[in-house]
Amino acid sequence: MTDTPDDPLNPQELTETLRRAIGDRYLTYALSTIMHRALPDARDGLKPVHRRILYAMRELRLASGGGFRKSAKIAGDVMGNFHPHGDAAIYDAMARLAQDFNVRYPLVDGQGNFGNIDGDSPAASRYTEARMTAAAEALLAGLDENAVDYRGNYDGTQEEPVVLPAAFPNLLANGSSGIAVGMATNIPPHNLDEVISACLHLIRAPSADDDSLLAFIPGPDFPTGGVIVEDPENIRQAYRTGRGAFRLRAKWEIEDLGRGQWQIIVTEIPYQVQKSKLIERLAELIALKKVPALADVRDESADDVRIVIEPRVRTIEPEMLMGMLFKNSELEIRFNMNMNVLIDGVTPKVCSLKEVLRAFLDHRREVLQRRTTHRLEKIDHRLEVLAGFITAYLNLDRVIDIIRYDEDPKAALQAEDWGLKIPRAADESRYVSPLGRPVAAGGLTEVQADAILNMRLRSLRRLEEIELVNERDALQAERAGLHALMGDEKLQWSRISDELKDVRKQFGKTSKGGARRTAFGEGKEVADVPLEAMIEREPVTVICSDMGWIRAMKGHIALDQEMKFKDGDKARFAFHAETTDRLLAFASNGRFYTVLAANLPGGRGTGEPLRLMVDLPNDAQIVDLLIHRPGQKLILASSAGDGFIVAEDDVIAQTRAGKQVLNLSEGASALIVKPVQGDHVACVGDNRKMLVFALDELPEMARGKGVKLQKFKDGGLSDLVTLTLAQGLSWKESGGRTRSEPDLSEWLGKRAGTGRMAPRGFPRDNRFN
Repeated sequence: MTDTPDDPLNPQELTETLRRAIGDRYLTYALSTIMHRALPDARDGLKPVHRRILYAMRELRLASGGGFRKSAKIAGDVMGNFHPHGDAAIYDAMARLAQDFNVRYPLVDGQGNFGNIDGDSPAASRYTEARMTAAAEALLAGLDENAVDYRGNYDGTQEEPVVLPAAFPNLLANGSSGIAVGMATNIPPHNLDEVISACLHLIRAPSADDDSLLAFIPGPDFPTGGVIVEDPENIRQAYRTGRGAFRLRAKWEIEDLGRGQWQIIVTEIPYQVQKSKLIERLAELIALKKVPALADVRDESADDVRIVIEPRVRTIEPEMLMGMLFKNSELEIRFNMNMNVLIDGVTPKVCSLKEVLRAFLDHRREVLQRRTTHRLEKIDHRLEVLAGFITAYLNLDRVIDIIRYDEDPKAALQAEDWGLKIPRAADESRYVSPLGRPVAAGGLTEVQADAILNMRLRSLRRLEEIELVNERDALQAERAGLHALMGDEKLQWSRISDELKDVRKQFGKTSKGGARRTAFGEGKEVADVPLEAMIEREPVTVICSDMGWIRAMKGHIALDQEMKFKDGDKARFAFHAETTDRLLAFASNGRFYTVLAANLPGGRGTGEPLRLMVDLPNDAQIVDLLIHRPGQKLILASSAGDGFIVAEDDVIAQTRAGKQVLNLSEGASALIVKPVQGDHVACVGDNRKMLVFALDELPEMARGKGVKLQKFKDGGLSDLVTLTLAQGLSWKESGGRTRSEPDLSEWLGKRAGTGRMAPRGFPRDNRFN
């Protein structure tokens, strides 16, 4: 039967709006990501996947002193029993725990290829083997003593610990990183000896603030070493708030090669920087000549890091060279700290240093109380059994008789009044053994009866009363001490302090690899280094063709000699320069582009297009190519006859895109750029009318359209030149002779005038040449 339009809506088909349904489901996913994947627990410093890996290795009995097992077996057990995710993700997480360049105190002892600092991936899980380290065992110590809660695994067939007992503050010791939904965490590793010292101080002085704790923890301790150059106040602020950043540099030294030669050796690189990519970046700096003082880089690393950096010139200071490399490569990084953790296993919170240590210490106290309670239960059970054993020893024949002939020996042992069969003391106040020790009176308990019935016959020979009584007395003394511990908070913190000191002795600075690796230094900024200090000064001849192909030939060659060009191309600019010179290319779009002469291609071929070195548009042409002279001034003009004076220092471009200096009116293009020399300007239009006016009538600007130089009824500006009025004007004729006009009073006028026809004999191309 089909529903009609009048039928009411079926409540099973429409239960909630789409917006609410998506919101609820996304919130569930977000909470799952935050709590069960991305953020570590402040108590043991582990994410669920890492905790499950260590617990699965414990279940496989992969102790630090035992044998190895295939990584594929470990990853398979973790996936099958505890972590319902891909085996590749599990293996990657386990491999990271074994990498001593990623983890300050590795928790997995790997055998085989587990990756390297170059960034190479670990071998497949079927080729590698692993076991736990002593540090991992310290995190797991106490699981057999009910130290933490357990929960069911994902299919309910097994149980896993909610958190590990964690004998040391692993969160700070090894750090953690992860990205959740709407939040992230990034905690650097620290030195365990320093962290434990801070914990002991916090136990002694619970009201201690974060600044006092920094006396013990000056900053992170990265497994790859390096030098922290962050300002101390910034470090303190980062630990107070839980958020901040640390500038970390590579560690380097100068190697003297003799005869004034030297090279730089990098021995430690920043944390999480792949050495192979760092070498590629340094090689790119050489290829692009972004650091002209850098000549070569080599990787001579073996088990340790050894990167050789060669300078191009020996006159530069090593500190200057490294300063430029710090700015342009991953030899210096910023490690951003965000101590966002699950403070109680459930609630994410950005914690300060004190809050993180407090969470660990409170966890250790809870673990101590639970282990103590567990031990008391074991002692009480054993004391009960010992009382039964002593009773059986004093009445051994009767016990054997009951076991041998009674149909229900357990019930008979419990019903028998053993107190009547044990000699009494003189005061009749207690039952005593022949040695004068108090024993159980009345019937045996079920536990005692089961213990006697389960006892092997061979043990009867060893059941001597003195051994049983000594064991009982020792347990009673231990029980009294444990009861005192449970009732005294000071004793508990004293016990925790002793445990932390034992861990410090095992993994502290006196142990192998326990000393601090990351040093502290001053992050001095390197001032701009002059090119003369970075580049070896050598003469070159710069040649630029009509099509824009540029090159630099070694030495100062004759400019009129025959040179090689592509078919259909010819020389346009040719001049002598030096490798330390900056070249200014002025384009028809009014932009200046800056190129280093040292970066030009060599002169063996035809060079390279200038457009590949700068972002010169295809529709723009090169107007002129000049050598930059600091302090000099230029005169700029457009085809429309507008222009102004600009300081050369203001036209230097810092990027490939160049620097816009001359603004152009519609239809106009940049036409002229010339050095300013003299006191007057002579300009000539396409109409051959020439005007001479005083130079001081032109404004000096950093950028703009400029002012009108000469008025034209038709056409535009053809050429201009700056001159000294007293010396007149000279030009070259077609025959090579030089002709001059000493008296320019006929053409002298105010700026923006129309001018008069050029002198007789003036070149027909309207160029001053």
